[in-house]
Amino acid sequence: MSKRAVTALGRLVKPLATAALLLAAAGAARADALESLRDFVREAKTGRAAFTQTVTSPDGAKKKASSGNFEFSRPNRFRFEYLKPYEQLIVGDGQKVWIFDADLQQASSRPLAQALGSTPAALLAGGSLDKDFNLSNLPASQGLEWVQALPRDKESAFQSLRVGFKGRALAAIEIVDSFGQHSRLDFNDLATNVSVAPEDFKFVPPKGVAVVE
Repeated sequence: MSKRAVTALGRLVKPLATAALLLAAAGAARADALESLRDFVREAKTGRAAFTQTVTSPDGAKKKASSGNFEFSRPNRFRFEYLKPYEQLIVGDGQKVWIFDADLQQASSRPLAQALGSTPAALLAGGSLDKDFNLSNLPASQGLEWVQALPRDKESAFQSLRVGFKGRALAAIEIVDSFGQHSRLDFNDLATNVSVAPEDFKFVPPKGVAVVE
């Protein structure tokens, strides 16, 4: 597996990568973020959004930015399409998670259960929140209400997760991995319970592409 594919798998599949769900903007006006997260996981069945991602080194000295589009369809189907600075596709088809690097002409896959675990993907894919995470509200900051999610699995690749809501809408996810690297995903124009095409969550390696299972 290429270094770029491993990096992508680490930041989206284990960090994040499967589905993301948002709840429709309805309900109590002053509900806390934890309530919003529970409603979000329970009620949003499909969705799409544009996203930007910023990865910061443990010492804060280096930052890398990327952007693209995201779709999900519960359970466990999602699509992250990176457009900048280079093209890359991450697809969860319900059984496997695929990563396709167009520049390298290489595709890799892992069984979904191995790729998710106690990760942001598992949290957003609608698994058992309280089984996989210790959840708590955090003080509001940056104009958002935050939930902290600490993985119960001691072997998790993450130290901590924060999920940010603006009102009832999912707005951001912040991840600190086991090496102290920070990743933040910001969602834009997020729409939920919309029509999504089933074929968007299928991946067939193009002819001539090397496949690593």
